[in-house]
Amino acid sequence: MEFNDYQDLASKTADFKDRSPEYKIMYSCMGLAGETGEVIEKVKKVMRNNNGAMTEEQRDAIKLEIGDVLWYLSQVARFSDIKLGDAAQANVEKLADRRARGVIRGEGDTR
Repeated sequence: MEFNDYQDLASKTADFKDRSPEYKIMYSCMGLAGETGEVIEKVKKVMRNNNGAMTEEQRDAIKLEIGDVLWYLSQVARFSDIKLGDAAQANVEKLADRRARGVIRGEGDTR
C-alpha cells in the first residue's frame, strides 16, 4: 500500500467533526505518543520475558500497535497539510544525503 493511499483511507475513520484545527492536531500528537509507548512496552516485554526472542503472537501484537502509530502519524501529517508520502520521500532523501556526506551518525537536525 502506498503511504498517500493509506493516509486517505485512514482519514475516513477519523471522527473530528465540530473540533478546532488545534484540537485535531494535538489529539493526533497525543495519540501518536501514546501508541508509540505501547509499541515500546510490547518490545520491552519481549526483551524482559523472552530475552529478545519474539514469538509470532508478540509480533502480531506489535504489528497492530505499529498500525495504530501509523494511523495517528498519518493524521498529524494530514492536519499539518502534509502528504505522508511526501514526508517519507523527504526523509529518505535527507538520510541519503547524510550518508553521502558521512554524517549519518552525527548529531543535530541540520547536519
